[in-house]
Amino acid sequence: MQSLEEFLHILYQWQWLPVLTVLLVTYVTYYLFHVVQKPRLIGKEGPFREFLLQSCPMVNEYYWPTFWCFGARAQTVIRAVIRSKPSVPFRRETLETPDKGIVCLDWFDNDDSTVYNDAATRPTVLLLPGLTGGSETSYSRHLVLLGEKLGVRTIVANHRGFGASQLKTPRTFCAANTEDLKFVLSHIHRIYPGSPIFGMGISMGGMILMNYLNEVGDCESSGLVGVMAISTPWNCMESCESLEQPINSFLFNQHLTRNLVQMIQSNLEVFESHLGNLPFDIHHVLKARTIREFDDRFTSPTFGYRNYEEYYSAATLHTKPLHTIRVPVLCLNAADDPFSPLHAIPLDALAQNPLVAMVLTSYGGHIGFVEGAGIEGTNYMERLFVQFTKGIFELVEKGRLHEVIEEAHS
Repeated sequence: MQSLEEFLHILYQWQWLPVLTVLLVTYVTYYLFHVVQKPRLIGKEGPFREFLLQSCPMVNEYYWPTFWCFGARAQTVIRAVIRSKPSVPFRRETLETPDKGIVCLDWFDNDDSTVYNDAATRPTVLLLPGLTGGSETSYSRHLVLLGEKLGVRTIVANHRGFGASQLKTPRTFCAANTEDLKFVLSHIHRIYPGSPIFGMGISMGGMILMNYLNEVGDCESSGLVGVMAISTPWNCMESCESLEQPINSFLFNQHLTRNLVQMIQSNLEVFESHLGNLPFDIHHVLKARTIREFDDRFTSPTFGYRNYEEYYSAATLHTKPLHTIRVPVLCLNAADDPFSPLHAIPLDALAQNPLVAMVLTSYGGHIGFVEGAGIEGTNYMERLFVQFTKGIFELVEKGRLHEVIEEAHS
């Protein structure tokens, strides 16, 4: 009798095997034929595109998102929450800005570099993090360690109030304002006038860099030999509406807003000491529950905008004259990025500038781009950063950067 019961139990278990097999085959088929795709390389034909294909061969290869978490939200959350934050021996420098505020730079000098022995001419990567990020984020630290392997110096420019820094004045930062970036670039060039600087912008950091390039235009005026912009929100209003959808609001919007409000809360004494001069109600700011509310109550009046609509209009990139940029720029976005909807990316405008290109993956989420078997495996964003940065610095070393720029615009 017992043997019969065991047999029936085994039979009951095995009856699920065909169902599980069908589900697995369906999943694998969907992954191989729908998820795994070559990224789109959007850009004008010419010397810069040829340089990209030679220096970044991965743009012509298939992107294999992690098999068990290729969805946009999964990629975004996995990268942000689970991936390791390796230790990096940063050297912190606190700069006083012209308006008496402070900006904290975290330097990785890479003095043991065997690729670029001379500190005076060692190339520099300047990293601008996302909205509430800083040198403590996993993406910043992994990029810094990749810069170490390239032999370059890396500097993380923390936004005011973030990256374990405190405010000294009621002013913070915004995507439309490039004054802090100009100040930091001037400072680095003053210390290392012979060091070429490459700008790396993540999310809002990419917005600031792109707005800066729209203001200054060329390499000589910008002080940058190249720029890479990752997961950039190109249209602030569309990004805002996407992040206010129920699931995105729960996973991302509320979390980021809490970080922003916490930054204000931790610097409340600074704001209360200027109550008579503040263009906003600080206690109303502390009640913000969405990024839109925070920007309307705090960011907009801080930087002289009447409301969030005016601020978003000034910060947004999809209406900017991208054709005026004369600095090599590589953008990386995922078509499923909940922070930057595909329909809001100005693909046609990007394709008109011979020095600007976009690598568009079908999957990857927001600053995700996790690939391979697991979290600590390879990452598409990081691999592209290595190839593009190395290629740009090699052009500089060979004295060919300006040649490529001139040929592209001839």
